[in-house]
Amino acid sequence: MTKISATELKKLLKEGKAIVGKDRTLKGLKKGSVERIFLSSNCPKAAEQDIERYALMSGAEVIKLSYPNDELGVMCRKQFPISVLSFAKR
Repeated sequence: MTKISATELKKLLKEGKAIVGKDRTLKGLKKGSVERIFLSSNCPKAAEQDIERYALMSGAEVIKLSYPNDELGVMCRKQFPISVLSFAKR
């Protein structure tokens, strides 16, 4: 698991276009428009396996965070937990 600080994550959120959620991330991976994916520490295994499979095919980087989904939601200034956060190619 990778430890990424809250300030680094906020910087990434300002720089690139964030995509929240497994379904939208998978859709982006199938199109080849996602470059980096962050998974929370308690992301469901089925979702994690699907995302890793499609990321391998599209060449996207998958980063497993040490933060649970509720903390990731707070870091992204959302009022709901986030298990999958990805960024579109620029």
